[in-house]
Amino acid sequence: MEVPENVLKLEELEAVRLKDLEGLEQSECAEKMGVSRPTFQRILLAAREKIADSLVNGKTIHIEGGNFTQNICPVRCTACGKIWQESFENIKAIKDGDYTCPDCHSNSIVCEQTCKGKSCRRKCWRNGWRDE
Repeated sequence: MEVPENVLKLEELEAVRLKDLEGLEQSECAEKMGVSRPTFQRILLAAREKIADSLVNGKTIHIEGGNFTQNICPVRCTACGKIWQESFENIKAIKDGDYTCPDCHSNSIVCEQTCKGKSCRRKCWRNGWRDE
């Protein structure tokens, strides 16, 4: 007998983590996810509905797919001083020196934030490469 399941997208899981686990305000959550507040609200409601359905009706939760970028954090070019938001997915290129500043094209990029958030302690892409 196959157990029914709900598919929770990665962005839905992240919305629940930010709002319900981290306890952030919706505007902060939306900013961290790079979406509007109404879009964040829709993502969160969809996630909560799937989670509630799974708990009440004994369905499994399968997490997959979706559009989500982990750990979007500020970085700074030490050559020109430009600060911008960068994603986890670009860390290998940054560490290898293959990623350059969008303004001056220098590859001297450093983290602009200390690891204070809970998610940073678990998966901080900045650990081990902060060269200030």
